[in-house]
Formats: sequence, structure tokens, C-alpha cells
Amino acid sequence: MHQYLFHIGDFPIRMYGLVLCMSIFLATGVAYFLAKQDGRWQQHILDIGIYGGFAGFFDWDYYQHHLLEIPFVWQGGMAIQGGVIAGVLAGIWYCKRHQIDWLALADIVCPAILIGQAIGRMANLLNGDAFGTPTGGNFGLLYPEGTLAFKTYGAVPLWPAEVWEGQLDIVIFALLLLFRTTDHAKGQAMCLYVMLYSAVRFGLEMLRGDYVEPFLFGLKSAQATSLCFFLIALGFFLYFGWREKHTEAVPQITNKKRSKK
Repeated sequence: MHQYLFHIGDFPIRMYGLVLCMSIFLATGVAYFLAKQDGRWQQHILDIGIYGGFAGFFDWDYYQHHLLEIPFVWQGGMAIQGGVIAGVLAGIWYCKRHQIDWLALADIVCPAILIGQAIGRMANLLNGDAFGTPTGGNFGLLYPEGTLAFKTYGAVPLWPAEVWEGQLDIVIFALLLLFRTTDHAKGQAMCLYVMLYSAVRFGLEMLRGDYVEPFLFGLKSAQATSLCFFLIALGFFLYFGWREKHTEAVPQITNKKRSKK
């Protein structure tokens, strides 16, 4: 891992910021490809990517008073759960303004979010944050001096929590692409994304060492929100499936009645 790419005078060019920006650009590019492949709304993807990326700096209570620090992404202005929520809300707002079926578009582009998340975890590794707890053995990641991980635990092998999350994001990406080839109801692909990522995040939080204080019922804050998101997404997944079957059944019943007449 390497925090700095090079310096311009005394100003450091940080790998974290560059990789994080790359994650936004590439996720937007993949979303454009998926939308163009589907044949709908690809001309709006770049604008949605800009709005969504900017909305990812979700800690507005702080940044409204420190606008010049918005580009300082290495200070923690973005986090995956908060950033994705803010980005999705910004995307919904954009879709409403342009009369786009946001739920259908979310189904199309949701795999692209995983690409951004996976690359974002590379940025965490380079920056030495989102790290794991000590493994208790002679295996694990050793972080160099100057990183938050080294400051927290020293030269102790840590679980590669951020690495595993990035790898599992790619697995979810592939699963979502496969799911899109099936005959699913509108909204179910987006729900599946939320469910799969929430399950992964819930499990990996057990290994995270950058914060260890329990939030609710012994769960960390990210675990509590992941559990809530999973249950909500599961409910909507089942509802969308039921709604589509019910909607298809009504015309069939109507047609049968007309044929009898």
C-alpha cells in the first residue's frame, strides 16, 4: 500500500483520492454501458453520475461549513452506506425531474455500483483505513507507519476486511448480471443488490477494527443498518414479485370473461 503517489512542492497527490475518483468514473462508465445495452436513458447516465458522486459527500452538517474541504476525500467525506444512500436519492431526484422510471433504471445500473464500491475498497487499502482487527497469528495485513491502522494497532497483522469486501463486491456484481437475465419483476434487481451487499457487510463488520464500539443490541452501527436494509429490501423484493404476478393475472381474468361473452 502507498498513500502518496508523488508531491508537487509540499502538496501531496494522494492515491486514495485518485483511486476514489477513478471508482466514480468507472462506475459511471459501466452504468452507461448497461443502460445503452438496455436501450434506455443512457444519455442521462453521466449527469446522474455527477449528481450521485457529489451527493456521496453525505456529511452535510460538517461540509456546509467547510466547503473547501469537500475535495479532501481522504479525510473521510465519503462512506459506502451513507454515500450510496445519498447517491441513490440524488438519482431519484434527477429521474423525477426528467420523468424517468427510476426503479427500472436502478435495476439496469445497480451492478455498476458494485464496481465503484470494489475500487473504493482499493482506495481504503492504499490509505490504511477500513482495516480489520488483529488476526492473533502471524498472518494478515501489515500497515506502514503513517496510516490509521498502524496508529491504532501498530505493526500487528490485521484481517484484510477491506480486501475481502472488494472481492465479494465483484462476486455480487456477477450475480446481479446473472439475475438480470432472468424473468424478474421491476425493482427486484435493486433489492437483490441491497440484500447481498448488506449480508456481506454485516458479516465483515465482525472483522473490522477501525471502530469497535457497539451501537445497538451489541451490533456495530454498520451491522444495525445492514440488518435493517436487508429486511426492508427483502420485503420489497417479495412485494414487487407479488405485484407483478397480480398485475398479470388481472388482464387474464378480464380476457377470459370477455371470451365467454
